[in-house]
Amino acid sequence: MTIHAFSSFSYSYLNRARVLARTLRAQHPDWVIWAVMTDKEPEGFVFDLENEDFDRVLTVEDMYGDETERWLFGHDIVEACTAVKGRACVHLLNQPDCEKMVYFDPDIALFNPMTPVINLLDDYSIVLTPHQIDPDDKDDKVAVRDNEITSLDYGIFNLGFCAVANDDEGRRFAQWWDDRLYDWCHDRLDIGLFVDQKWCDLVPCFFDGVKVLRDPGYNVASWNLSQREMTYDTEGNALVNGQPLRFYHFTKLGPVGDVMTQRYAKDNVEVYELWWWYRNMVQELSSDEIVKGWWFYGTFDNGEKIAKDVRELYRDRADLKAAFANPLKTGPGSFYEWLTHNTDLLETAEHRGFVPV
Repeated sequence: MTIHAFSSFSYSYLNRARVLARTLRAQHPDWVIWAVMTDKEPEGFVFDLENEDFDRVLTVEDMYGDETERWLFGHDIVEACTAVKGRACVHLLNQPDCEKMVYFDPDIALFNPMTPVINLLDDYSIVLTPHQIDPDDKDDKVAVRDNEITSLDYGIFNLGFCAVANDDEGRRFAQWWDDRLYDWCHDRLDIGLFVDQKWCDLVPCFFDGVKVLRDPGYNVASWNLSQREMTYDTEGNALVNGQPLRFYHFTKLGPVGDVMTQRYAKDNVEVYELWWWYRNMVQELSSDEIVKGWWFYGTFDNGEKIAKDVRELYRDRADLKAAFANPLKTGPGSFYEWLTHNTDLLETAEHRGFVPV
């Protein structure tokens, strides 16, 4: 029996996903690594598994068939790449050789084996990691707001990682997650939703065999650096609070991530060294053929960017979904034409952003 692992991303995140796959392959060369792709290749680029650390590709069309475009149109890129995770879990658990399954966000890198998690799945069906495993100081109001209150808003568990055993309860969880994400994977804090993540607050209530993994070496990121210190031992192995660093979650590569890292890493130089390594790896594994911000499903077929309010209108109207099965198309009889005549949602290309096709 085999361990299967996957990540879900678009081609604009392929450079990060390549770092994940390379570091995962280094730690676990015998695992089957999947790229779950909610995108289509940009012109001039070919995703060739012969040149990648991934073993298999699962596309959104593989999972959703003829309803792909209609379903995806109701999601922005973050919603879409997270909404497919439930169905991908079901697909992987249906593989005849899959004993256990692990998900990683594409902006993660591994530094030590995941063997302890795999062993936990002998006794548990689901393993989740909370954003925080220790409370912040009550007098540090900024940390409490940034970390604990933000977790209450966006989800207790960080769904950049989860592990599932291929048993009855694990499969029941995967199907439930797919059912909820199909209809409700949206960034709607006003109704208590944050894409796939908030749903898993309910997992310990709905399922047996749930392990909440409170080990500081997992899912290390800006949101928990206030309680975790990174060091190296005499042999150069990365440690967090004295435990092996299993994986680091390099969320928000760029100015936003830098600000949060500096706020909580403070003078922990080893964290900045790790970020320096990651930036170089991402740059090394980037492909010039992929335009920054590329997402095939992000524009109409005339190249005009699809605004979020257009997506929301479409997904909330059953009559529009029934009338326009291919909402990316423009021209006579299209959803785009309907928008032009019946709404003011289509602004000029200068306002929406025009992406040449």
